[in-house]
Amino acid sequence: QVQLVESGGGLVQAGGSLRLSCAASGRTFSSYAMGWLRQAPGKEREFVAGISRSGERTYYADSVKGRFSISRDNAKNTVYLQLNSLNSEDTAIYYCAAKPAIRSDSIFVVVSQYNYWGQGTQVTVSS
Repeated sequence: QVQLVESGGGLVQAGGSLRLSCAASGRTFSSYAMGWLRQAPGKEREFVAGISRSGERTYYADSVKGRFSISRDNAKNTVYLQLNSLNSEDTAIYYCAAKPAIRSDSIFVVVSQYNYWGQGTQVTVSS
């Protein structure tokens, strides 16, 4: 019921920054908790950041805490991920995902809980 399209990935030098965007279709964007997840070469897909329906609550994986920032603009049906101080371990395909949430403050950290996924955008960090 929702289509997600990521953009903003690319090649960046270590220490640099990127801003990823996820554009969502539909009229019920504000009913979804949103997340960013990633999959690095040879690794399992992992949770990176989550944000509640209202945008007032966020949660981050320890590996990115203090470096990444998730935000959303419900009026624009868009979720963002700001990636700062990038290093080689951040190289991965980054996915935007959505899960319907009854409570406005819910955040989901388990990969399999998400119902809808974008196509992914590649982030490559060079050194």
